Order: sequence, then C-alpha cells, then structure tokens
Amino acid sequence: MLPELGYFSLLLAAITAIFQISFAIWGEVRKQYDWLALSPLFTYLQAAFISISFFALVYAFLTDDFSVIYVAAHSNSQLPHFFKFAASWGGHEGSMLFWLMALVLWSAVFCTFSAKIDRLFAHRTLVMLGLISLGFLLFILFVSNPFERGFPPPPEGRDLNPMLQDIGLIFHPPLLYLGYVGFAVSFAMIVAALISGGMDAAIMRWIRPWAMISWGFLTAGILLGAWWAYYELGWGGWWFWDPVENASLMPWLLGTALVHSLIVSQQRGVFYYWTILLAIFAFALSLLGTFIVRSGVLTSVHAFAIDPDRGMALLILFFSLSFIALALFAFRATLWQGKVQFNLLSKETAFLMINGLFSVAACVVLLGTFYPMIFTMMNWGAISVGAPYFNSVFAPLTLLLMMIMGLATTLRWKQLPIKQILVKLWLFPVAFAIAIGLIYHSISTRPHFELVLLPIVFISLAIWIILTHIPYLRFMFKIRPLAMRLAHIGFAVGVVGAMMNSYYGDEIGVRLKVGEQAELAGYTFKYEDYNDLIGPNYTAEQAVFSISKEGETLANVMPERRYYDVRTMTMAEVGLYHHYLDDIYIVMGDKFGHLEYAFRLHYKPYVQALWLGGLIMILGALLALLGYCSPSFSNKD
Repeated sequence: MLPELGYFSLLLAAITAIFQISFAIWGEVRKQYDWLALSPLFTYLQAAFISISFFALVYAFLTDDFSVIYVAAHSNSQLPHFFKFAASWGGHEGSMLFWLMALVLWSAVFCTFSAKIDRLFAHRTLVMLGLISLGFLLFILFVSNPFERGFPPPPEGRDLNPMLQDIGLIFHPPLLYLGYVGFAVSFAMIVAALISGGMDAAIMRWIRPWAMISWGFLTAGILLGAWWAYYELGWGGWWFWDPVENASLMPWLLGTALVHSLIVSQQRGVFYYWTILLAIFAFALSLLGTFIVRSGVLTSVHAFAIDPDRGMALLILFFSLSFIALALFAFRATLWQGKVQFNLLSKETAFLMINGLFSVAACVVLLGTFYPMIFTMMNWGAISVGAPYFNSVFAPLTLLLMMIMGLATTLRWKQLPIKQILVKLWLFPVAFAIAIGLIYHSISTRPHFELVLLPIVFISLAIWIILTHIPYLRFMFKIRPLAMRLAHIGFAVGVVGAMMNSYYGDEIGVRLKVGEQAELAGYTFKYEDYNDLIGPNYTAEQAVFSISKEGETLANVMPERRYYDVRTMTMAEVGLYHHYLDDIYIVMGDKFGHLEYAFRLHYKPYVQALWLGGLIMILGALLALLGYCSPSFSNKD
C-alpha cells in the first residue's frame, strides 16, 4: 500500500499548490494581500506530502517491491542497501521525484529563513516556487509516475546500471539537483521583485545568499561528477564536453556571473538588468539541462531516459516559466536605475567584463551542445562538435577572465589604484618563473616532451592569481572577502591541475603476463599477481601491480574487470595510486590468453590539484554563506 500512499501524497501536494496559487491570484487581483499570507502554510504542506512520497519510493526499493515497475527496472535483491537507496533517483521517474523534493525543501528553507525580509515579497516568492512545483507535480503525475504497478510482478529486478553502482553517484545527482533547484529561489525572488515593480539594494542583499549557496552546491555536484568520470569510466579523463556535462556547466557559468552581478547591484546600485536576466537564465538553463538529460534528444553516457514525450513536457515547462519571467521583465523594463559613473580600471568595469565573459561562455556551450541536433533536424547531414571547438573558444575567454581575477584584489569602487596595479603586475615574472620550474620538474624524466606556450601562460596566470590573493588572506575576520579570495585561489589551483594533466600527462597501452613489467614517466609497473573475486552482484578479475620508482616500491595497485550478470555488462574498475599531487592510473582491458591482459597505464601529473582547487572553491562558498548567517563578521565586500 505504500506506493499508493506515495502517489496519493503527490495528488495532495498538487491540490495544495493549486490552492496556494489560486489564493495568491485572488489576493493580487483584489489587492487583498492577506490571502498571500497562507503561502507559508501551503509550502510546508507541500514539503511534507512530497517527502512522504519520496520516502515511500525509497521504502519500495529497500524492501524489493518489484511490483513497482520503476523498482523492478532499477534494482535487484542482491544490490547492496546503500545502492538501493541511491537507485531511488538512479532512473528517470525517481530522479524527477527527487528534483521535486529538492524544490519543496528549498521552498521550506526559504520560508523558514525569510523572517527578516519584506513579508509581501517573501509570500510572492513562495507563490512562484509553488507554481514551479505544480508544474513538476503535473509532469510526474501524468507522464512520469514512479509508483506505477506491474502485474504479475517479476521475481527479480533488472539491477541498477553498473555505471551508477558507485559512491560518487550516490552523492553526485543530489548535489547537482540541489544546485539546479537552488537557482529556482533566486528566479522566484526576481519574479517577485518584478511583480512588486521595484529593485533596490535590499532585494539584491536578500537574493545574494541563495544564489551563493546554489552555486556552491552546483560546483560540488560538477566536481564530484568530474571525479566520478575520472576514476569510474576508465578513459583517463575528467571532462569530455559531453552534452550532459555541458547541461550542468551552462547554469554554473551564468550562476557565477549572477553572484558577481549581485555584488555590484547591492554595493553600487547598477547592473540591475544584468542581475535580473542572469537570475532568469540561470534557472532556465537548469530546466534546459533537465530536458537534455531526460528527453534523449542528445546522446550521452549520463542520460537517464530516451522518451520524447517526457522531453516535450519538460520543454513546455521550460518555455512557460521562461516566458512568464521574460514577459514580466519586458513590462517592467523601465525600472529606475541611478546614474553611476566609474573609471575604466575599477571594480565596476571588472564585474561588467565578468558578466560578459561568463555570458559569452554560456552561449558558446549552448551553441556547441545543440548545433548538431539542429543541423540534423534541418536535414543538412550529421555533424559533431567536440573538444577542439570548445577548447579553442574557451581558451581566450579564460585568459581574459584570469587577468581580471589577478587584478580583482587591487581594484576599488570608482577609483583608479594605478600604483597598486603596477605592483601586482610586477609579480607576473615571478609567477612565470615558478610555472616553468613546475612544468620542467614534471617532464624532466621524459625527453620527448616539450615546453608548450599555452599551458605555460595559463599556469603562470594561475600562480599570479594565487600570489596576488594570498596577502589578503590575513584579514580573516572579514569573512566575505576571504570567501571570495578563496574561491579565486581555488579556481587558479584547479587551472594548474587541469593544464598539467592535459598537456603533460603520459600514457601507454601494453599487453602483459604475470611477472612482466612496463616503464612510464620514470615509474615501473610490474604485473605481480592475479585474483578472482566474487562481489554481491558481480564477479571480477583483478590484477595486482607493484609501482616502483628508482628501485623503491611505492605501492600496490589493483585494477579490476567486473562482470554484472543481471545486466550482462562488463565494467573496468581502475587502479589508482596518489603520489603527492600526481596519480598513477591503470585500466585493465581485454583478455588475450592465460592471465594475459591488455592494460592502459597513465601518469597524471598534478591532477590532485584539480580536485583540491574545486574543494577550495566550495569552501569559499560555505564561508560566504557563514558570513551572511553570522552578524559578528564584517559585511563589507
């Protein structure tokens, strides 16, 4: 009966949302705004009903209720319990229910922490969030029901996709969804402001923490997804410009611009139009990303569904919400905005350039992602857009962005601190020298590698950013500026890892028997032993390698080939050894004879800096949020 309870709870949530929106419309039309005061009650009721529904689905997974079609398609009695729990969002229907639960939880959190802002503004925000949740409720109830029964029930389930049976996939989708859905709060607050007919610094201050925490969650989700792709898929990389990867990158780019634009709007009373449009399109691209993942219009290893009908329903929802927001913006385009003058070399100009760069980058990703589909729909043939396109366009944009970052700590509002700028510029030769030493140290054991200009420039700029930001970390009591500088340092550290890994990594393919060895980048890889393993729902072939350098044994690494008999799929589990900031990475391939296999051996210099940089950025977002929650810290930016 619990699946029926879950479906009935969704019906109650939809009815609650309809009442919330109806009361709000009545109150707005009749100018009786007391009707909107019921919005917090309706919000909490929706959160309760949808939480009951979600946990009813989780219970069906944990109890192996294969009479539920969705459970039978994505679980198995042999699946470990923590993967059964994660399987509740491992397919299309469950992931959309989790998306909805994240939305109503965000709404409930906003309702709880909005006591200090204007009541009418908060109630209008909750009504807009209720409208969004109603759209997703109708979508789930009519075209994406996770509680549908199948009779007779199968004796066993099909098992969770082996690619998703990993700890990274337990946390990656929830973090990503919390980031996606978090931008719904910023979107709803902007719509509420447009309905009110005014924009001021107070509204920007109210929106800013919600945009920041959404950005933090989305950053964490993207970072965890890149890490999962790196160690789980076995191809040795961390970013492929896959359509689903791009789907998360686009709102992240605009969300980053939004966070910066809110600072200027709050501090200087300018860029209101930028802020409005960035908030609208950041959430709109989150919806578009959901459409990409669920519709199957674009092929991806990460895609959850290939149902065009569901994709069309999501596309209608995307266009409807975007149209409402943009129509309101068009009607309110005469919002007053003060005339503020500032110098060419000032914070205002830097933030304006940041808005433009991130917006152009998002457009580049959007075009590259959808152009092949449009090309095919127009019967012009088939075309693919891959890494060469994205890398060639992103390189100059990122260089400009890093130059602005390096000067960010020096620039002031309205002022032209030319002496301080010149001091910062003198640090670049130091950074260049450090970059050359860093690269040379990593490639000194490989004579066939050469110094390449582009990574040297990127790494030099990254080190320059770090050098210019570190002196300002001493102001620990000013937590918001500290958070911003940590985020910039994290980005720079990540750039160092990305450049070193992309340009100076090395790999070879070999065929080895037990007792044989291979050399790569000064390391010796010796195939020592072989084991057969039996897991809870798979069998595995495991190779044991010893890794040594200059005669000293460093570690044993054990790559595997796992066979999942229910899904009849073979997955490679890579062997990893972390040596300071470098990685030794082994992939076990096809079998050629008795205990003889193909192996792919990788040397990944400074790849750990990539993950470290992402973690520092997330720490910056958490500190920024702490700065809003704790009045004891300075509020100056």
